[in-house]
Amino acid sequence: MATIKRSKLEEYLQDVETFSSPKISLEQYITPPHIAACMLHVAQSSFDDLNEKFVADLGCGSGMLSIGSLLLGSSFCIGFDIDADILNTYKSNMDEFEFANFDTVLCDVDKNDLSKFQKCFDTVLMNPPFGTHNKGIDMKFLKTAINLSSNAVYSLHKTSTRDHILSKIESWKIKGEVIAELRYDLPNSYKFHKKKSVDIAVDLYRFWDLRNKMV
Repeated sequence: MATIKRSKLEEYLQDVETFSSPKISLEQYITPPHIAACMLHVAQSSFDDLNEKFVADLGCGSGMLSIGSLLLGSSFCIGFDIDADILNTYKSNMDEFEFANFDTVLCDVDKNDLSKFQKCFDTVLMNPPFGTHNKGIDMKFLKTAINLSSNAVYSLHKTSTRDHILSKIESWKIKGEVIAELRYDLPNSYKFHKKKSVDIAVDLYRFWDLRNKMV
């Protein structure tokens, strides 16, 4: 079970370097340390889905979720991202934390065939794009995550999409539920942002019953 208190895990994650020049076309936003710590601590303490598990971090960014999962005992983590620049930051962060049990895959979830990784992972973690600038990309990420995992997927989605997501997973014959309701403090990251931050209601989901399911 979790061997690091959530508050201590959040403290460690405060040291993860994030985006220096985020790209709006990719909807690049950091996963705040308090959100990441909550997500990961629940995954381990309530479900034992990280310790000694093979983990994928889909849309990994700079590695916030990957690093947290390794701190909680994951055996190996692979970060998938479309942005070569941020994967360099991911690798740098891993080096700073002195982790060697990781790898990266440069890919576009919307275009690349990831079938060679089908059901390879115990657990998939992700904070996918919400689909504000690329409609439907959140569900493409979810489909990919389900196809990668044989055990469980943890994912963050806007609360306003809850009915749609629950309807979709029912049609896919996947089990899932909202395990936490969180507030995502989205910082002013782009020139068009007028406010210092925006508070967004988000749901943390756990999806399971995935072993032989493809969508």
